[in-house]
This record gives sequence, C-alpha cells and structure tokens, in this order.
Amino acid sequence: MSRYVIIGAGAVGASLAAEFESAGIAYALVGRGEQVRHIQAHGLTYRRPSGTRQIRLNVFDAQEPPGLTDDDILVLAVKAQDVEAATAFWAHRPVAGRRETAGHRLPLVTLQNGLAAEALASRRFAHVYGASILTPARFTETGTVVCGGSPQVGALVLGIYPTGTDKIAEAIGADLARANYLVEVRDDVLRWKAAKLVYNVGNVLEVFDGTPEAIRTFGDALSQEAIRVLTAAGYEIAEQSERQVSLAGWGRAPDSGIEAGQQSTWQSFVRGVPSEVDYLNGEIVQLGRRHGLATPYNLAVQQAAARLAFVRGRPGSISLDEVRAIVEERHAHP
Repeated sequence: MSRYVIIGAGAVGASLAAEFESAGIAYALVGRGEQVRHIQAHGLTYRRPSGTRQIRLNVFDAQEPPGLTDDDILVLAVKAQDVEAATAFWAHRPVAGRRETAGHRLPLVTLQNGLAAEALASRRFAHVYGASILTPARFTETGTVVCGGSPQVGALVLGIYPTGTDKIAEAIGADLARANYLVEVRDDVLRWKAAKLVYNVGNVLEVFDGTPEAIRTFGDALSQEAIRVLTAAGYEIAEQSERQVSLAGWGRAPDSGIEAGQQSTWQSFVRGVPSEVDYLNGEIVQLGRRHGLATPYNLAVQQAAARLAFVRGRPGSISLDEVRAIVEERHAHP
C-alpha cells in the first residue's frame, strides 16, 4: 500500500491531505513555519461548500521529516518558485533498506502551475509525474484552507513527464479519484500544462486595480502572447474539448468562501510571500527571448508585480493604467 508524502501545507497540499484523511489513504503532510505548527497543535480548519470541519492531520515539520520507504510517493505541492529548493532537499534523502536515494527510487508528482517544475525536478528525480490541477482553493489565514470546488475538490490531468503513462500513474489517478478529485491519466500531460499556463498568465491581473473590461482586454492580450510564444517553442496546447472526463458538472460553488479574483497570485500578495509570477508570465517572457518574439504584455505585468512585491504593496495599489503605460513605453522604445 502506497503512502503519499505531500510536500507543502498550503491550499493545495493541506486540502489534499484532508481528503486523503477522509478517504483512508495513507499520507504524511510536510510543511514549514506557523502553518504546520498550528495544524500540529489544533488541526486544520477545512472549509468546503458542504460545511466546515476541524481535521487532525498526520503532519510533520520539514525540519523533522518522516523517514522514507519503497512504498512512498512524493507529491510536490509547493509553489513553482520553491521547486528547486524542495527537490534539492528531498532527492538525496535515504530510502529505508535501499542504497539509492529518493531521487533515484521514488516517484515524484508535480502539482505546480507553469512548465518549469518538471524540468527542474527531473534533474534530481528519475520518475517524475506531471499534473495539471484545477482547484478553487484559498490559503490566506494560518490553519485554515477553503476549497470551493463542487462536487469534487478539483480536477487533474496526470501523466509521466515528458510523455507516457504507466501502472504507477494509473494507481495515483485511482487514489486521487477516491479522494474526491476528477482525474484523467494521459500520455500528453505537457499539452495540458501548456493549456493551463495560457489561462494562468492572467492570474497576476488580480493584484492590479482596473475595471472589469480593462482587465478582460489586458488578459486577452496576455493569453494571445502566451499562445504565440508556446507555439513557436514547439508546445502543443490541449483543447478543453479533448477531455475524456467531463467537467460539465463541476465548478466553484456559490457561497463557498472562494470569490472571483482570489487565485494563487493574489493570495501570495495578501500574505506577503513570494509569488509565482516569474514562473508564469516570466516563462512566456523567457521563451519569447529564446525564440525572438516580443512579449510586452507579459513583461509589463512581470515588472509591475516585481515592483509591488519589492515595496510590499497590497493588491490594488498599482493601477492597470500604470501597467499599460509600461507596454506603451516598450512599443515606443523597443
């Protein structure tokens, strides 16, 4: 029987642990700081559309992580900017009874947005399983996670990185389905990661002040840049019509505690912690540079978000007009 070692106790990791706890699936949740200390002492306050529960979890501080065995599957639930440090920490940890360390022996599932996590992880891990996850969740208060997906917590596409499926992927998919997720195991997970990135480049707009129409127009420009650059870089972008598991009956429940405009980037700025902008918009900017394509919109939001983070600004303290001015300046002085 496999045990899932969930690395990261934020919205995605803690909610996954809560669902594994409810489903009777073996797991260990590993995290850092006040969040983990609070969960150890008081349990997790887990809010779902069906109600709020206080759940005791099998949780460890990363300073004293659980020992690893051959039956473990590592699930990386940290943000993209933390993948490098997390994989460096876990890859060389011993596996009981084996000469090989975790990086050579154990499967690693990556739940990050963007396209960088799998490439970073595969430097140290021989068996990487990429996942594209949709889950309307919020972690802005220590000890509390809100998940508004209904009826399932979230939806995932899962597969071997860079391509393929196997029995391990199928088994992980089956366990996630038991844990109240919609799951599709496919051999083309990078296509689905690319499709999610086209959507995620708009997350950053939630930290700027602008009218709904202005945000929608700017978001379209960000997505079009992303599609153009990803195509030039050789990525095929999956279409929602290709899904074999329908999402027609799934979505964010009304009055679930999750509001529009509160995605992961906004949450990072509210909490005053580093955001994944450099691994979303920055991914598009980097690919554009490699392939000789201008990306003024993604570059502008990346620069503006960096300025907001530097001054520890709150969401809404920079206007979208200021961001648009950066784009116009790039056009005037390429």
